[in-house]
Amino acid sequence: MSVFKGLRAVLFVTTIVLNAFIYFYPNILNEASQCTWHKFSHSTFEMKSTSGIADLLPPRWKELFLLNFPRFQDLEEDDNESAYDKAGKVKDIHMLTFGDPQINGNWPLTKYIKRLDNYGNDYYLGHIYNIMLKRLHPTHVAVMGDLFSLQWIYDLEFYNRTHRFVERLFPRPDEYKQTVLDAWKHHQDYDWNTWLNDQMYMDKKDRFMSRSYEDVYDWVHPERKYPNTQVPMFINLTGNHDIGYSGDATWQHMARFEYLFGQDNYVITYNQGKPEEWRIVVLNSMTLEGPALQEEFIDFTWSFLDHLKTIANPLFKGSTVLLTHIPFYKRDGLCADGPQHRYYENYDREPYKNGKLRSQNHLTYETSQKVLDIVFPNADKEGIILTGHDHVGCNNYYNYVDNEWVAEKTKSKASTRAPIREVVVKAMMGDYEGQTGLVTGSFNEETGHWAFEFSYCSFAIQHWWWATKVVTILLGFVSSLIFVKRSVKK
Repeated sequence: MSVFKGLRAVLFVTTIVLNAFIYFYPNILNEASQCTWHKFSHSTFEMKSTSGIADLLPPRWKELFLLNFPRFQDLEEDDNESAYDKAGKVKDIHMLTFGDPQINGNWPLTKYIKRLDNYGNDYYLGHIYNIMLKRLHPTHVAVMGDLFSLQWIYDLEFYNRTHRFVERLFPRPDEYKQTVLDAWKHHQDYDWNTWLNDQMYMDKKDRFMSRSYEDVYDWVHPERKYPNTQVPMFINLTGNHDIGYSGDATWQHMARFEYLFGQDNYVITYNQGKPEEWRIVVLNSMTLEGPALQEEFIDFTWSFLDHLKTIANPLFKGSTVLLTHIPFYKRDGLCADGPQHRYYENYDREPYKNGKLRSQNHLTYETSQKVLDIVFPNADKEGIILTGHDHVGCNNYYNYVDNEWVAEKTKSKASTRAPIREVVVKAMMGDYEGQTGLVTGSFNEETGHWAFEFSYCSFAIQHWWWATKVVTILLGFVSSLIFVKRSVKK
C-alpha cells in the first residue's frame, strides 16, 4: 500500500504541474507582450476587472491576473452593443489567426493508435483555441486555410471532419453551426449541380454585391453592428487541402466548402464613410492562377477583384486587412519556401489534368502586383496581409519602389506608399508548437490612420498535452486501486 501511496503522491504533483503548464502556458512559455493585444501609445484599450482585489494590484500584475483568470474580466464595455467605446472612440480590432490545422481523417483500415492520435490532436488544437478565446475575447477569428489534410475525400468524410472542426477544434453555440450539424446528421451527398447552375447564370455584378457586406460582426445575427466578443466573427479560408489547387479544384469541392464554411471571396467594410473606415478582404488565392481544371473559378475570383476595384474602391478611404492562403511573390531566401509553380506532366492516372497547375508556394510576380494594387488602393494607409500555406511562417513588408511592390524584411524609406506588411502565419499543428497569431489594429485619431501589429503566442509540441492527460488518467487509476484495497480490508 505504501508503494501505491508514494506513486499517487508523485502522480498528484506531476498532474498539478503539467495541468498548470498547459493552462498557463501563454505566460510560462512566452514574453508578456506576446500573448495579449498590442498596446499602442494612442490606444485607450484597458482590461478591467470585476474584482476589487485585482484593482489593488500594480497594472502589470493586474493584467497578468486577468489574462490567466479571465472569469474576473469586466466585459461590460466590450459588450456595450456598439463599435465605439463610451468615450466615442472606435474599438480596437482584435483578431486571432490560426494557420493550417490540417486535421486527418479515419478510414476503415486506419489503425487504432492513429485514430487515438487523431482524436487527441483535435482536442489539442481545441485546447489552444479555448485558452486564447477565454483569455483575450477577440472580435474576429480567422483560420488560414488547409482546415483538412486532404481535399480528395467523399462528401461524407467532409461532413465528418467539418463536424469535428466545429465541435472539438473551434466550438461555438449550436445556432452558429446548425448547417454543419444537419449535414453531418443526414449524411447526404451535397447537390453541387444546383450550386453550379446558380453560379454559372448569376450576373457578375450581382455575385459581387452578394459578397459585399457592411459592419457585419456576426454571421448569424448580421443586424448586430458591433463586435461580439463572446462569439467572435469566424472566417474560414480556402486552402489547397480543402478545395485543391486550381488544377485540381472541382465544382464539388467548391460547392461543399461554401455550403459548410462560407463564401470563398468577399469583403466586409466597417465604419464606411467615416475617418475610421477599414475593411476585411477574404480572397481565394487557390483560384487566382491556372491553367485551372475549371477556368470558371479563375474568372469568378478575378471578377470579384475587378468589381472591388471599380465599385468598392472609389468609395473606400481606409485600411485593408487581407486574408488569403497562398503568400505573395517574393524573391528566394526571404522565406523558407521560395517561389515555385508545378504543373501536371505525363500524368497518366488523370490525363485530363496535364498542363494544369499542380502546386505553388507563392503567387506569381504579375498576380501579386495586380492584387496588391487592387486590394490596397489608398497610398497613405497602412494595411496587413495574413496568409498561411508555409507552415514555418514568415514576415515581410511590401514596399512600393519604382512603381512596383517589392518584398523586404523591413520598411523602406524609398517606398512612395505606406508599406504593407505580410505575415505568413505559422501552423497551429503540434509539430510547429501550436501557434496562435494575434493581430491588433488601433485607430489613431490624431493621424487619422489605422496601425497594425502582430505577435505569436506559442504553446508546445503536442506530446506535452498528451502527457498531461496520461498522467491525470494514471492518477485516477492508482487512486481507485488504493480506494479498492482499503474497502477490501474493511
